[in-house]
Amino acid sequence: MRSLHRYNREVMSNVGLLMILVWGLAYMAVSKNFKQMTWLIAIFAIEKLIYTVVWLQWMSKYELSSVFEQDTLTGVFYAIYGINDFLFFLFFSYVFFKLIRQ
Repeated sequence: MRSLHRYNREVMSNVGLLMILVWGLAYMAVSKNFKQMTWLIAIFAIEKLIYTVVWLQWMSKYELSSVFEQDTLTGVFYAIYGINDFLFFLFFSYVFFKLIRQ
């Protein structure tokens, strides 16, 4: 976990990692009643878009190869976490627009 902190202290702080878990719990809490929570789904999409933009900014500032040299697993994490967030942004956006049309 220290490697995650080393490369992005804002997002990957102890509090940041805890909040990522809290967001995951929020997704689970909404999952069975998502049709009644259209605008909350939109908020989930915005949250994922923000993480994607932060990841793109991070990628533009730092050399990913140096992260891989220090810690392969951390390098893999930083290489893919923004792509994962972007895919979830697309998913939540799709669900939101599908619900809005109903």
